[in-house]
Amino acid sequence: MSASKPGLPSKRRMRHDRHFVEELTTRMGEGVGRMVPVDAITSNQDQPRTNLGHLDDLVSSISTHGILQPLLVRRLPGRSSYELVSGERRFHAALRAGLTEVPCIELMVEDPQALEIALVENLQRKDLSPFEEAEGYRTLSHKYGYTHDQVAQAVGRSRVAVTESLTLFNIPEALRDACRHADITAKGILVEIARLPTPELMHSLIDEIIRDGLDRSAVRRRRLELCSEPPGADTEPDADHPPGKPRRPFVLRFRNPERNFSISLSFRTDNQPAPADVIAALETLLNELRSQLS
Repeated sequence: MSASKPGLPSKRRMRHDRHFVEELTTRMGEGVGRMVPVDAITSNQDQPRTNLGHLDDLVSSISTHGILQPLLVRRLPGRSSYELVSGERRFHAALRAGLTEVPCIELMVEDPQALEIALVENLQRKDLSPFEEAEGYRTLSHKYGYTHDQVAQAVGRSRVAVTESLTLFNIPEALRDACRHADITAKGILVEIARLPTPELMHSLIDEIIRDGLDRSAVRRRRLELCSEPPGADTEPDADHPPGKPRRPFVLRFRNPERNFSISLSFRTDNQPAPADVIAALETLLNELRSQLS
């Protein structure tokens, strides 16, 4: 870079007033403000954001006013370089604007806490797609051993919201790409797709959403209709169940010992369902009820 550009506008101090990550940093150590050379900063491999979006306006703003909100970084062990905790868009916009150093707040945090902060910043700014949000939750859960309750507490979401986000991984990657390309971005609609039992039904519902422009209520109704259709309806008839002879469902009944409620589940099978099938059916029912309350 030929001319050194400051990361802060002239006569302006580094801003470190109350920030939405302060609730996290109070239990992770007070941050230290400093100017850091851009070539000493690397991105975080666990960063949940995969799409930085359009940076032109941000580049223009930084070129004119500098960076008003410091980046959050942490020092890499045994090295003089830093890893970005949050501020990915600001960092890349600063590079495009030709800045040689940027204002940073150095935090003393470990890997999982760094991901927590990155998620909190992006979620509160509404900068993450539903799939990116789910990927962040999955990293906390699978890589760092968080329970759904711990993820929810870390990022300020309800456990139901976290569990719903993670159900998006029921959608195969090819169909997730189809949703992205079709601009199906509403989390509620994606959750309805993810609740279908097979990729074939998911594909069918995605096609209907694209073709008919279904809103969430219509998607939910259609999803329930698809789930209620007998499996294999378009295949050859079963020899033991010829056309016109209805398949007798297996019904599981439960009555509360105090007799204040009872539950009846009907399964389209001649045989008693396995315990795992019953649990899966009850979880589907619970998720449906929770989604109606959200």
